[in-house]
Amino acid sequence: MLSLQQLPNQKPNEHVVLFLRRQWFAWASIIAAFLFMLAVPGGIAIFFWDRVSVWLQHPIFGPILTVFASMYVLSLWLFSFLEFTDYYLDTWIITNDRVINIEQKGLFNRVASELHLSAVQDVTSEVYGIIGTFFDYGDVYIQTAAEHERFDLKSIEHPEKVKEIINKMVEEYKETHAKNIVAAMAEGTKTI
Repeated sequence: MLSLQQLPNQKPNEHVVLFLRRQWFAWASIIAAFLFMLAVPGGIAIFFWDRVSVWLQHPIFGPILTVFASMYVLSLWLFSFLEFTDYYLDTWIITNDRVINIEQKGLFNRVASELHLSAVQDVTSEVYGIIGTFFDYGDVYIQTAAEHERFDLKSIEHPEKVKEIINKMVEEYKETHAKNIVAAMAEGTKTI
């Protein structure tokens, strides 16, 4: 598990400003889909129980129906588990120096990328739909001129606040580094 006290390639004065995950409602929609896909065949089986009980007692159709029902339930569970893993392990860490994007793709594939604040050109937040507006979650897009053109922070809480914090961090970073460059140039002219 990732420790926030010791980030990869952490600089001496670097500290975590925000640690973000997708909003809980993204996981709630996965649970709702799982329960719906489980309830529909279950409801049909209960509604037609007279016919289903006869099929279950048949020496050939009973075991086949049981196997298919088990495969269906296990497939739903596996799909839900994969979606939860993707939901839980997708994280974004914003420090005073960079943005780290850790994206889980499947069970055994993880992509981690980082973006220095000096490369940030634009930050945009987007809240969509009545549910996103009501629960205050949406996406934040960080635009750069680098090879990886855009970082997408998907379904995070308070996207407008996150956008403001990132913009503030970018401004502070650029001001600090501009002062350091001016100070280094002044030092260089003194020694000549």
